[in-house]
Amino acid sequence: MKQITRDIFRSLLPKRPRQAHKGSFGRVLVVAGSRTMCGAGFLCAKSALRAGAGLVFWALPESMQPAFAAALPEVITLPMPQNRRGEIAAEAFGLLADFIRLRQPSLMVLGPGMGESPLLPPVLTQGTLPLVADADALNALARQNGWDQTWPRQRPCIFTPHPGEMARLLGTRTATDEAARKEQAEMLCQLTGSVSILKGAGTLVCAQREGQLYLWQNTTGGPALAKAGSGDVLSGVIAGLWAQLGTAEGFNTQTALKAALCGVYLHGLAGDLAAVKRTDYGVLAGDTADSIPQAFLETLA
Repeated sequence: MKQITRDIFRSLLPKRPRQAHKGSFGRVLVVAGSRTMCGAGFLCAKSALRAGAGLVFWALPESMQPAFAAALPEVITLPMPQNRRGEIAAEAFGLLADFIRLRQPSLMVLGPGMGESPLLPPVLTQGTLPLVADADALNALARQNGWDQTWPRQRPCIFTPHPGEMARLLGTRTATDEAARKEQAEMLCQLTGSVSILKGAGTLVCAQREGQLYLWQNTTGGPALAKAGSGDVLSGVIAGLWAQLGTAEGFNTQTALKAALCGVYLHGLAGDLAAVKRTDYGVLAGDTADSIPQAFLETLA
């Protein structure tokens, strides 16, 4: 198992040519949020921008749109019809498909704070955009019997479960030691053909190449990240980096892996830097998102 180090991060980080424009760095579509988990999409969309994406769209329940459009003016918001629970409704699928055809986002982040939105199953099974699958998107998959038998392995994807979500996806117990964590990360990678991340202390990243599994362990991050919302920040960071790498090199498993490796390292370092100011006790997920630029400075110095 390899370690994700500063040198690896620097070698994989997308370049920022001086002559570039916002189209050079990709378009991220975040589909996230519900009445009771409003902040998940906010943290994700903000972090995608902080990580360098050229443009970020955010599809969210219509009742949330006015407040969050004002709170995050750099993001283009797409108000979606919602059900009585305040989740994005099933009829949003057609609107989302039309928006994708019109604005041509590079990739999608799906799941943060969406609860049991009925939009999740059709987007997971019928969508074609490169995908960062997080949070409630993973829980929606886990509720589908035999989901791994029908998963479109040709769709570039990064799975980002925490230990509980991983256990639900695999139909097994939550991993409690490093051997079990390693086994589960590799199992998800084999089942899907996708890059799989298992969050936690020493976050794991697994990818498959020519039938061979490769595993990395992160060297940044600590207890400061053990807070609600940290995973939403991570999915945004990974998406923002993948938007840049994929636009430059193509959206495939290779650029997905680069984005995952860079993303977990940068996210962990941002949490570490936030803890210097606020302690492991006092860091909020928003503090980690706001520390992303400082994390870039630390690694690029």
